[in-house]
Amino acid sequence: MTDAQTAPGLRGAIDEAQTARVAAEYFDAIARHDVEAAVACWKPGGRENVRGQVDTTAPDGVRDFLTGILAPFPDLRFEVLETTVQDDRACVRWEATGTFTGVPFQGVEPTGSPLRIEGVDVVIVHDGKIIENNAYADGMSLARQLGLMPPDGSKAEQAMKQAFNARTKAAAKLGSAPVEEVADGVWLLRGGFPGKTMNVYLLKDGEGVMLFDAGVRSMTNAVAAAGAELGGITRVLLGHGHPDHRGTAPFLGVPVLCHEAEKADAEADGGAHYFHYERLNPLGKVLMPRLLVGWDGGPVTISQTVTEGDEIAGFRVIHLPGHAPGMIGLWRESDRVALTSDCFYTLDPQTGLKGRARVPHAAFNEDTEQARASMLKLAALEPAAAWPGHADPLRGDVKGLLETAAATT
Repeated sequence: MTDAQTAPGLRGAIDEAQTARVAAEYFDAIARHDVEAAVACWKPGGRENVRGQVDTTAPDGVRDFLTGILAPFPDLRFEVLETTVQDDRACVRWEATGTFTGVPFQGVEPTGSPLRIEGVDVVIVHDGKIIENNAYADGMSLARQLGLMPPDGSKAEQAMKQAFNARTKAAAKLGSAPVEEVADGVWLLRGGFPGKTMNVYLLKDGEGVMLFDAGVRSMTNAVAAAGAELGGITRVLLGHGHPDHRGTAPFLGVPVLCHEAEKADAEADGGAHYFHYERLNPLGKVLMPRLLVGWDGGPVTISQTVTEGDEIAGFRVIHLPGHAPGMIGLWRESDRVALTSDCFYTLDPQTGLKGRARVPHAAFNEDTEQARASMLKLAALEPAAAWPGHADPLRGDVKGLLETAAATT
């Protein structure tokens, strides 16, 4: 059950002091290398989910998981850096240091290498026991320190990147760039961490393609390769200038356009001055500021602005403010296709779970009520398909789905 789904009566009855106490006891037991004491904090059947590593249950699965972490690093020192408690959830940011001198770790023989890694756990406590833990650790740093990947900035890493880029370009020449055609003359490239939920659209634009939205910085090579396969990138049109939509724009060497009301933010902090991280759950408060920094390519110079009604790459610009002051979508009457940036979400930005259409999260909106109005403005066009800035499109009764979402609190 998410924060939003927790019944008001239940939320009021939750003892935050108990949540904090159980979380402290659990992490203190780990710091003492007392596996049994840590397991005793769990309710049998409780779920331990460490993203990308393990998904198991208490008690046996948790016991095996903790033993598998502590035994390879006999001198492991575990320190809690920060704890935020809200109702039945404790968001714990931690740091672990040690030396890889014990038993093999995930099939890797001990190397004697030092380890330093940070992570975040979100512990859910009911009736004095942990019923769920969702953990996020810096797996990339762990892999580097264990010798599974070359050091950051090393010649070996540069060689690995060059080999990857060569494979990407070769794939593009063979017509296998990671794009999917979603409408006539419109291709979608999915990317980003986690979950490849960042959408970049490539629209036929003369002999090449125009980007609509620019995704996140880590997508730069993939975007460039996909654009090269389709004739070359002519320009970038930002649906809006948030960090997760302008990420590749500064690195592509082409003109960047946006709505006239978005220019100031695109050339500055990407709208961060109106973000409200305090409206996020405990995990979101910790993770989202860090993720946005990693996703962002930084301020971008805007060479030209557009406004409602302008024609570009076979589409008409529609102004959809609220999530961002100058957010736009693109509308094509002939097949009733809409490209909508973040006019609506089809995923929960805090969990990454995909699902129904919903209003963009209030933590990132300049004006949430205006965002609802823009969803209704889009609905009135009665699109056959609406392709958003993240995750999956709306098809079928798009008008009804948007109207329902806009009316949902």
